[in-house]
Amino acid sequence: MDTLLESALVLRALVVIGGFTVLFYCCKFTWKCWRGFRVYVLSEYWRADLRAYGQWAVVTGATSGIGKAYAMELASRGLDVVLVSRSEGKLQAVAKEIERMYGRQTRIIQTDFTEGPQIYPRIAEKLQGLEIGILVNNVGMNYAGMLVSFLDVPDPEQRITQVINCNILSVTQMTRLVLPHMAERHKGLIINVSSEAASAPQPLLSLYSATKIFVTYFSRCLNSEYRSQGITVQCVTPFIVSTNMTYNIEVGAFVKSAPAYAHEALNTVGYSSFTSGCILHALQHSALSVFFPEWFRLSSFSVRQMERFARSHQQQIEAMIQESQKKQN
Repeated sequence: MDTLLESALVLRALVVIGGFTVLFYCCKFTWKCWRGFRVYVLSEYWRADLRAYGQWAVVTGATSGIGKAYAMELASRGLDVVLVSRSEGKLQAVAKEIERMYGRQTRIIQTDFTEGPQIYPRIAEKLQGLEIGILVNNVGMNYAGMLVSFLDVPDPEQRITQVINCNILSVTQMTRLVLPHMAERHKGLIINVSSEAASAPQPLLSLYSATKIFVTYFSRCLNSEYRSQGITVQCVTPFIVSTNMTYNIEVGAFVKSAPAYAHEALNTVGYSSFTSGCILHALQHSALSVFFPEWFRLSSFSVRQMERFARSHQQQIEAMIQESQKKQN
């Protein structure tokens, strides 16, 4: 009799524990769905007034891809824009486009972020006197045009330094330049563009993945340090966007255009300080986390498959180049 009573009590305890566990995960799932709906859907209709941060926005890597898209979107929302990039000709072209389309003021700063710390005093001089409300640290680069092992990076001694200067040093130094004035005014927005490649260690993109997780951690720590002073540091982690870095891959069901991505990502300001930027990339991130967990990405099997894909992709590119050369001849 005692044994039956004990068994009944154990069974009842397990039922209660199981019930609370199911309730916990149901609540967690419901909260995630509501948060996603709020960040990616409601934000389209109730946007933050970005002009409240200040008159000027500074965008690095602003002549193409996500950087140009952010610059155009910020101008469309009423901000004057400082464009910072390497090519003076392209900078002038984007500046004229913004002035023609949106009637906003622009300034350009020609600089090469791969060169190191010596470029920042000149940038600071060019920014002096401007009420900078928003900084978009977008500039970034990969160390090879394909998936490669670390020792297969072309011209590794120079390339590794360039990637670190561009992906890491630019974020910290540009933040250092604008943050003091934001702190004085008790308002400001810094948007740091990281990558889905930082969501887990990514073999064959080792240096790029590592630099982007630096951007993620730096952004999240900085946001905690300065949000009490009215400053938001937002980290966005895009997946595949059609840009020069992705060989302008065709926009489709799983690929966003740069303008569409920047539009949706800016909508999330005020709703999330750490975001995929758009609902498509958020869903892709969730799917990857479930079906391709970290241990699988780091497995020898996964690396071999990625190497095989990289070789196949390179052969396709070489074939396209040869075909293009034949047509020209």
